[in-house]
Amino acid sequence: MCNTRKRRFIGQVGVAGLLLTPLAATLAGCASESWPEGMKPIAWDRDACVRCNMRIADHRFAAELRGGPKDVTFKFDDVGCLVFWLEEQRARFPWMDDASTRMWVAAFESPGRNEMTWLDPRQAAYIAKRSPMRYDLAASSGPGPDTPSLSYAEMRRKTLARGK
Repeated sequence: MCNTRKRRFIGQVGVAGLLLTPLAATLAGCASESWPEGMKPIAWDRDACVRCNMRIADHRFAAELRGGPKDVTFKFDDVGCLVFWLEEQRARFPWMDDASTRMWVAAFESPGRNEMTWLDPRQAAYIAKRSPMRYDLAASSGPGPDTPSLSYAEMRRKTLARGK
């Protein structure tokens, strides 16, 4: 009975269709996401924040840092985790201050995981939004005219003063 079903299925899709199915599934899974040059893709709901170990689920608050002699990557679920991790790890990773070190934060206004806008955190504006780790700041490519915002330096000071 089982062999009859297999033969019928192969007859319907053909051998070429059977061979192309895994390729099509692979391409469908990654074709729509685009990542900035040098950024490693984030496996949503699977990758964990290097600081708090929480799964990176909310695309609007994700961040990544990449650099050093071994080109290592660190991923974060909240820009506050990035700020604290940078502060805590500066002595261990002195290369973080090098110009070649790359950082990205998700723009809060990104429509979805497959249509992300990534910003340099030092150039972004920060707006008040409830975030996964309750630092409650989100990166934005530019605040609206009635939306108060903070610079990176102001956001960093506010986050570190809050503690956690």
